[in-house]
Amino acid sequence: MKKIKPKTIKFKDYPDFRPNLTPSQIFQLGSFGGTYWRPIKSRITKKKYQNVYLNFPKKWWKGLQDKELVTRFEDYDKDINRYKVKVGTTLEFWEDKGWITKYDPYGWVMWYSNFYNGRRCPDDERQISRWKGIARFKHNLINQILKSKTKNINDPKISPKIRQVLQHWGYQLTKKDFNLIAKTKKKSIKKKITKKTKKKL
Repeated sequence: MKKIKPKTIKFKDYPDFRPNLTPSQIFQLGSFGGTYWRPIKSRITKKKYQNVYLNFPKKWWKGLQDKELVTRFEDYDKDINRYKVKVGTTLEFWEDKGWITKYDPYGWVMWYSNFYNGRRCPDDERQISRWKGIARFKHNLINQILKSKTKNINDPKISPKIRQVLQHWGYQLTKKDFNLIAKTKKKSIKKKITKKTKKKL
């Protein structure tokens, strides 16, 4: 399993958008079963796309094989993924939901790749708002870790699907985030217990 130390990425114009994996790292770690940059025909733009990843810096893809980037969705390979699980759904599903726009016909990671690379567009605020929604997955993962009582917060056996999803959104749980959120959760639980005790008295 590849190891990449996550580091918070800051954008001066959008300070509340703080992923900790770069677009390159998302793929270097193993994501989307190797299918993300596959050739597609967008129902949004009515155009065909292929080899779109080549529009980004070559260094992003150093060491990666075609099967890790342009595999057909029908051949999704979960063993390419960092946590060896299949997550996600089809592009058509996302298009039907109205979550894909003309700016980035492949979806959020394409948007993030362009944003990280310096582009700004009218869809930025919406996409950042979607990213903020991953907080529920982060909290869910922390709950599972607390229940397990493990000291290793990076244990891949604990919620591998949630970990893979978070990675697809440019985030990997850190010790700092875990301690901060876990502390808040423990305080909340303690308050509830105190209230129940007082009621009984």
